Amino acid sequence: MPARDFRAAEHLPNLRPDRQPASPEELPRQRNGVTPQMHGRYPDYNVLDEAEHWDEATRRLVFERVENTPPIRFFTDTEARTLGIFCDLVMAQDREPKVAVLNMVDAKLFDGQLDGFRYADMPDDRETWRRLAVGLDAAARQHGAGDFASAPTEVQMRVVDALAKGELRGEVWDQMPPAKTWKVVSRAILSAFYSHPWAWNEIGFGGPAYPRGYARLGVGQRESWEGAAAFERDAAKDTEQRGVQGT
Repeated sequence: MPARDFRAAEHLPNLRPDRQPASPEELPRQRNGVTPQMHGRYPDYNVLDEAEHWDEATRRLVFERVENTPPIRFFTDTEARTLGIFCDLVMAQDREPKVAVLNMVDAKLFDGQLDGFRYADMPDDRETWRRLAVGLDAAARQHGAGDFASAPTEVQMRVVDALAKGELRGEVWDQMPPAKTWKVVSRAILSAFYSHPWAWNEIGFGGPAYPRGYARLGVGQRESWEGAAAFERDAAKDTEQRGVQGT
């Protein structure tokens, strides 16, 4: 499939008929290193190539994230099946290689590494995640499915969309605000995903800068060792501009 011309706006979810993310295959195939699903805007960039410039502690931490996926210890098998699918849907990971988001979330919950704050009308984050699994199943049953994990993808997406919009009702969702639940769990999902080097490759992030440091601090400037995008147009600015035009 040829790469899409991203100067057009039809690739943006809110401007496409099904409101779904475009296929990652419309981006260049990753040629150096790994990105989620092996496509991205920086096909020749691999942040791990810069490892020799990091101090030993940093290098060990970064490679640990790549080489040692933590096992599921906090969630039950049933919860993990439901929540694993949920995390992949949220991050639009529908094929390998994937960042093991749920495993990373599970590790923090198991170790009690919480944010240190929570909404007054919300339970502890660990309980929030457990109730989320039950609530996703309950919402899927309202659409005629046996549970969330076995529901058709269309149903799963409708449930996730309703959660994000705070529109779920019944059972768990009569006791736990869906909109705030979404904020709690999506924050954890994004934090886990973008802490992984594969995600850094996808967005062209230069990675740790210690002890070398960053020198080019001007707008639009790029260090010589940072990733070069396959498109001249800035992805973030283009997305913002096209989104405004489409409203």
